[in-house]
This record gives sequence, structure tokens and C-alpha cells, in this order.
Amino acid sequence: MTGATIVPVAKAPERGARLSAEDWAQGALDVIAEQGVAAVAVEPLARRLGVTKGSFYWHFPSRDALLQAALERWERVEQEQVFGSVEAVPEPRERLRALFQVVAHEARSHIIYCELLKALDHPTVKPVIERVSGRRLDYLTASLRQAGLGRVEAQHRARLAYAAYVGFLQLNQLHQPRMQHDEFEDYVGHVMATLIPAP
Repeated sequence: MTGATIVPVAKAPERGARLSAEDWAQGALDVIAEQGVAAVAVEPLARRLGVTKGSFYWHFPSRDALLQAALERWERVEQEQVFGSVEAVPEPRERLRALFQVVAHEARSHIIYCELLKALDHPTVKPVIERVSGRRLDYLTASLRQAGLGRVEAQHRARLAYAAYVGFLQLNQLHQPRMQHDEFEDYVGHVMATLIPAP
């Protein structure tokens, strides 16, 4: 689920500054968000970052190594920012509501996720998506069980919640008319009321 909020692209390093491996990984993520996995290439990315290819080879032996680092960065940062932000909420239903709200308004991560789904045949992409999806489903299932559902029902509802999330992203990819802010907030409220168990 995603509304109109757009998270800005990470600030590029100052031209001429020595880039770290993390700078390169973030640059690759920015390219993935804008143009997809296939667009990640060393020379164009070096130009974009204002450095020579030599800077790249100081950190990475290959383009695939850079892609691996970029996806690991996305996986790590998303885990910290999304799930880490709600971990302190003790009551499971409130934690699920907080999670749905964070996910609904975290646009940039959704863009990258959609681009990765388009590249599932890539051997570097598929295991990352499998890990991320498995972790998300496990988290949802555990939270729903803590909210009082039995094991099987919690698994089913976690799958339904995740399917709603991925399906909504797919609708956006099909360029369906974008919801206005109030309409989107009503939709998010409906999803929470439908999927989060009542006390």
C-alpha cells in the first residue's frame, strides 16, 4: 500500500569526494528505483556519482557484487526503518496498526520492491525477495497470533495481508487512477479493520 508521500532520494556525495561502498550501493538503489535492475551499470553510475570507474573497483570486483551490496542495504535499511519503528509497541493489535500505517506511507521502498519483482529471474534478486517476503510473512503471522488468532488462521490472514500489499503495488504499476489522499486513508483504515482481529 502506498499513498502520495514520496521519500526523497538519498543525497549524493559531494563531487570529488571519495566514495564508500555504501555510497555506491545507495547509488545503485537510486538507479533501481528510477530505471530498474537492468539499468545498474558501472560506467553510467560512476558518471552519476561524479567519479571514475577506478573508485568502483576499489570496493567491488564486479557489477553483480555491487548489486548484491545494494540489495543487502535495501533489505537491512527497510528492516530497521519499517519493522524496527514498530517493535516498541507492546500491544499486538496496536503494533499491527502502526505497521500498516508505516508501510502505507513508505513510498520509496515500494518502488524498489516493485522493480525487484520485475527482475525475479535474476539470480541475485530472487533470494533477497524470498528472504524479505518470508520475514514479512513470519512477522505478520507472529503478530496475528499474539493478537489472539490460532496458528492456521494467523497464517491465512498474514498471506491475505501480504497479497493485499503486493496487489495494491501491482495496481499502481498498471497506472490505475491514483487515489486522492482522503480516499487512500479510508482504504488503509478499511484494510486495518478487515485484517486486524478485533479485541
